[in-house]
Amino acid sequence: MKKINPSPIPAIIWFIVTHVLLTLPGSAFPKENWLDKIYADKLIHTGLFAILSILCCWAILKRNISTDKLKIIFIRIGLICLAYGIGMEFVQKYWVANRSFDPGDIVADGVGSGIGVLFSFKRYIKK
Repeated sequence: MKKINPSPIPAIIWFIVTHVLLTLPGSAFPKENWLDKIYADKLIHTGLFAILSILCCWAILKRNISTDKLKIIFIRIGLICLAYGIGMEFVQKYWVANRSFDPGDIVADGVGSGIGVLFSFKRYIKK
């Protein structure tokens, strides 16, 4: 099986997908009460940001970086993903119709970013 080399392209594409989803007007989403009961919105935020941080971590693997520096870079990537999530909540509050600021989404974004970084530590850093 051919090994796929790390590339920033999947991370860039996923960033664009995430950005589009986070800036859709609130009226574009179904109003189902059962989705609120299973916290679907929080699970979606967690998944979006976990994938984003994993793809960003994967994108830098091709470079010749020491393990210690790689760990620091992965943590920074997680923090940047969280900062992006916080910023997007303000974008939703002030510039996107029928969307609002939700601290719960920020928590979900942080959890997703953290999951992505932890996954990247275990998967990409050689011991």
